Amino acid sequence: PQSVPCAGGDGCCPRGSRCSADGESCVPDPAPRAVPCPDGQSECPDDATCCVTTSGAWGCCPMPQASCCADKVHCCPHATTCDLAHGRCLSPDGDSHVPLSTAFPAWKRQPPSPVALRQVLCPDGRSACPDGSTCCQLSPTEYGCCPLQNAVCCSDGHHCCPEGTTCDLTHNTCTSSRAFTPLAALPTARDVKCDDETSCPDGSTCCRLSSGSWGCCPLEQAICCPDHVHCCPQGYTCDPEGGSCLQGDTRLPWVRKTPALSRGAQVTSGDVQCDLVTSCPDGNTCCRLSSGAWGCCP
Repeated sequence: PQSVPCAGGDGCCPRGSRCSADGESCVPDPAPRAVPCPDGQSECPDDATCCVTTSGAWGCCPMPQASCCADKVHCCPHATTCDLAHGRCLSPDGDSHVPLSTAFPAWKRQPPSPVALRQVLCPDGRSACPDGSTCCQLSPTEYGCCPLQNAVCCSDGHHCCPEGTTCDLTHNTCTSSRAFTPLAALPTARDVKCDDETSCPDGSTCCRLSSGSWGCCPLEQAICCPDHVHCCPQGYTCDPEGGSCLQGDTRLPWVRKTPALSRGAQVTSGDVQCDLVTSCPDGNTCCRLSSGAWGCCP
């Protein structure tokens, strides 16, 4: 009951997917699109129309671009008018009559799930570095992030070298059997400064909120969406109608920003660990979401 048979009857795919053209693999079904209602909180199926109901809430007329009747109960097909006295829909020329349709309740829009952020958790269990970097110990109580994957941390606690090389602190180079490269300076994991009073966690982007104050997008060099609420990864564009981020044919859920923190409120650079694989920015609190996943209270 949880699978969909493929043509020919030789295979099947899990529900929510379909068989590829060659029948060799399963591909996910495209995400169903919905029609957002003007309140910004309700939505209807793609082939329906939002109409206000008698309660003041939004309902869905089961036809595209429908005419909403004045009684706030019924609706008619596109380009027809409601004849409530006779319980019918009239075409412009008056030749055809269609029975009135009834709207059904709209459902609340579900907020998109946040984009999963990959991070490298440092050995202290508190600090974290961006994906593709390496944690290096600066002091007995502090870690920094070397912007190289699987890097070699130099013994001076200030530099690092690419994988497969060794630190030559005397000549300030990274040595290998074939070449010499300059030592890479080891930056301390620090906050992103929005202005003189507010900042965002390392690896975030400052974006303005609708209130005019600064918010934090939990993505590096992110694109701030024009609604002042969401943001998208670098290289993507905001798609307000689909509630997503687009890059060619690739679609990702867009990300909700969190308020920036006062620069004086951030004491340490370590992230707050929720569990072994999830953490929140410094100064946040881990809270469970309704889905059971971890969320970050700023």
